[in-house]
Amino acid sequence: MIELLFENISGTIQLTNEDKSILKEYFLPKKLRKKQYFLQEGNVAFHTAWVAKGCMRTFSVNKNGIEQTMQLAIEGWWATDMYSFLTGEPAMYNIEAVEDCELLVIDKVGREKVFERVPGFERLMRILIEKNLVANQQRLNALMGQNADERYISFIKKYPQIVQRVPQHMIASYLGITPETLSRIRKQLSE
Repeated sequence: MIELLFENISGTIQLTNEDKSILKEYFLPKKLRKKQYFLQEGNVAFHTAWVAKGCMRTFSVNKNGIEQTMQLAIEGWWATDMYSFLTGEPAMYNIEAVEDCELLVIDKVGREKVFERVPGFERLMRILIEKNLVANQQRLNALMGQNADERYISFIKKYPQIVQRVPQHMIASYLGITPETLSRIRKQLSE
């Protein structure tokens, strides 16, 4: 599984054999069964996970008991409650396996040690954080400026590999619409 991480990283930075040995020291494999939690709201996020196989979702539950999906993470993506991971404060989000998952996890201390020993890894994380910031800005703009139909069409174009793997109610939650609205949109698009 670690070889998949190396392959993924090599698209952004070059790893020496020594770098790979260091990463092997700090990344640990973890498996989750479908519907099992990686993190629950209120607990501290001690780890960040790289998804080698499967799909996870990050979500919160509002005061009315409605789930609000913040992120869907498939192979090659990272997942954690970054606020909790960096501050040690309780997590605001739940992270759950949508499918059986195989993960590589690293804790904050290990991550800092990797940053010191593999400087390119810190550069990789900066690039990923920048990409995440851009994606979040685009999502916010879509939520504020596009209607539900436009958001769904944009989503299926941008993430076609997710559409078939994630239940429709989770996609609706991610898009900020009701499952009924999503069903109507899908019906109209199929006609």
